[in-house]
Amino acid sequence: MNTLSVLAGTLLQDDGGGGFFAFLFGGVGMICWFAVIILVIAGMWKTFEKGGKPGWASIIPFYNMYVMFEMVGRPGWWLILLFVPFVNFVVYIILAIDMAKSFDKDAVFGILMLWLLAPIGYLMLGFGDAQYQGPSA
Repeated sequence: MNTLSVLAGTLLQDDGGGGFFAFLFGGVGMICWFAVIILVIAGMWKTFEKGGKPGWASIIPFYNMYVMFEMVGRPGWWLILLFVPFVNFVVYIILAIDMAKSFDKDAVFGILMLWLLAPIGYLMLGFGDAQYQGPSA
């Protein structure tokens, strides 16, 4: 028996573990997750460019948050606060509100679109008609 037939037999056998469905939906879930990641990167890239920062900064972990703190006028050391449990939620909310205000949007937009629905919110900022107004903090 070759490896492919063993894999197919393992996926299709009815052992109650749902191996076939885990394989099928796990793959679909992974594709959807990569699509969301690409949308977030595209939106943040354009948002950074509107803010006068390099777009590539959106793909560097931790540095992208540092750049966002610069864009909204918060000190760079706030990046450390993102590693403190529970404090990081408050910092993310403040950052989202400040980012919204930096693009002449209200606090509700910041909380709903940049904190809860970040992929959609950053696409709206990056590709929409919002203009960067400068640091809001």
